[in-house]
Amino acid sequence: MQTQLSGGTGAAPPSAGSGTPFIRFQHVTKTFELPDRSVRAVEDVSLTISQGEFVVLVGPSGCGKSTLLNMTAGLFHPTSGAVFYNGKQVSGYNLNTGYMTQNDHLLPWRDVVGNVSTPLEIRGAGRGERRDRVAHLIELVGLQGFEKSYPSQLSGGMRKRTALARLLAYDPETLLLDEPFAALDAQLRLNMQIELLRISRSLKKTILFVTHDLDEAVALSDRAVVFTARPGRIRQITTTPLPRERNLAALRHDPEYTRMTAELWDLIMPTLQATRGEAS
Repeated sequence: MQTQLSGGTGAAPPSAGSGTPFIRFQHVTKTFELPDRSVRAVEDVSLTISQGEFVVLVGPSGCGKSTLLNMTAGLFHPTSGAVFYNGKQVSGYNLNTGYMTQNDHLLPWRDVVGNVSTPLEIRGAGRGERRDRVAHLIELVGLQGFEKSYPSQLSGGMRKRTALARLLAYDPETLLLDEPFAALDAQLRLNMQIELLRISRSLKKTILFVTHDLDEAVALSDRAVVFTARPGRIRQITTTPLPRERNLAALRHDPEYTRMTAELWDLIMPTLQATRGEAS
């Protein structure tokens, strides 16, 4: 399954990662035309993400973080500028990406096996391939023993694990994750963060992850991209000063983790205060 792409060239912007450019936003602006006004979500965003990199987007609500994920997936296109994927301009649905939102969207009438199998059935995979692939994914996300359970019988963490396994079922190169753990309590969120980081490293996935949780941003990312208020512009890109193999449960005792979290708060707080002032 190939992405609908058209050729494109252009030098990587200064914000590029250290590896080969894989996802590239080149002076991207997106304006939505509403019945009564125009809303500019992002403005002149240039960012390059390397293959296998875990990049987190943070910033105030409405600054266009999800818009960038949607443009990477090819769900809509920039008003100006261009989005490139693996060296080619995205011009249609990007089937090399998988998308996971805050809502798990599990099918209530299908058990865990049925939900994880859904993308493979849509793709037309044979029964044997589906069985082997689903069994592997259920083991990968730690859901052995719950294969026949329905969503209503699963805890919040198990539902997220099922959604993650379904996302991985057709083996997308890039995972686009939009606040996938926001609704979980602190313990479940930590468990899912650990699982996601483990899986992303073992499968060598490229990840673009949106969150409002700055602790989560530092814990998971190779780089954190901080945005201004709408229209979202990149204010700063910070490289996470942590090893790629990291113990998330012990990070609160790591001075580098504490320092970077404080740095992100210092960057974002003026924007949040200005936004509150405009709303009052």
